[in-house]
Amino acid sequence: MATLFAPIFDVPSYIQQLTNLADDRIGAEIIDCSDDFFAEAKRMLQFTAPVFVEDKFDQHGKWMDGWETRRKRHAGYDWAIIKLGVAGKIKALDIDTTFFTGNYPASAAVEACYAPDGELGHIEWQNILKNSLLGPSDHHIFNIDTEQVFTHIRLNIYPDGGVARFRVYGEVQIQVKDRTQTLDLLALENGGRVIAYSDAHFGHPRNLINPGRGINMGDGWETKRRRAPGFDWCILALGRSGHIEKIDIDTAHFKGNFPAQVSIQAIYLEDATDQQLIPQSMFWPFLLEAQEMQMDHIHTFVEEILEQEKISHIRVNMIPDGGISRIRLWAKVA
Repeated sequence: MATLFAPIFDVPSYIQQLTNLADDRIGAEIIDCSDDFFAEAKRMLQFTAPVFVEDKFDQHGKWMDGWETRRKRHAGYDWAIIKLGVAGKIKALDIDTTFFTGNYPASAAVEACYAPDGELGHIEWQNILKNSLLGPSDHHIFNIDTEQVFTHIRLNIYPDGGVARFRVYGEVQIQVKDRTQTLDLLALENGGRVIAYSDAHFGHPRNLINPGRGINMGDGWETKRRRAPGFDWCILALGRSGHIEKIDIDTAHFKGNFPAQVSIQAIYLEDATDQQLIPQSMFWPFLLEAQEMQMDHIHTFVEEILEQEKISHIRVNMIPDGGISRIRLWAKVA
């Protein structure tokens, strides 16, 4: 049974700074759909890239890694309503038809609404992507020009067919009702994002802010072995600014390649561009001075945190190289 894996897709750099609001790992889910006879709609919200298993069939026919409807024999079109994992401002869409070659939709349109209470009965859907042509086995990137905040998406496909993955890239807008609540302000679901890094040979630093503990060594930030003086680093932006109360540094699954030490520098900034942050970050004050690391371990720091004003950005220094699975910054929104 041969399995084909989707080729690595080089996500445009401007999209890498955004969060996939339709990621099922942060709570995105299918609310309803017109049909998913061949393949469940929830599959298109998976984080992992789609696969094609050549000889895999189920009771409905060929198994496909995505959402696939039956062939339409009457007027109309198929649709799926998605509750986003977190509310946000939508900046780009990726309608991915990978491995759907003779069964992709001819075109698609996307609508959105703001319904924080989840009541969709009387809301007014707003068109954010007009009916646009799709092609076989490809990523279809559409830029969205709106400053509105949305909670739900309706994907319409014409007239039927299959979508491997549907990604809704945007800026997280977390709604903080209780400011006494302690949150991980660096978490993906709270708007944390990667700005820059020295190296990501084995694993990207975006994994540091993923939900849950790392599932394996590939689900973390890992650099190549350093053969020159210095150390590796990455710069991250918090989703909201805050006064940090606790820091967790998790080296899960990193046993022979965990860093010797990790330190964290931090700053509060309102108007610096991402590119300006790289040289400036070398001189930021320390939030956490260099701490010894252990293999496969959650390191928790409270008393070691240095006094600081509220912060919006951090620089993680991994000394000299190696791998970290997760970093959590626990704080109340300031």
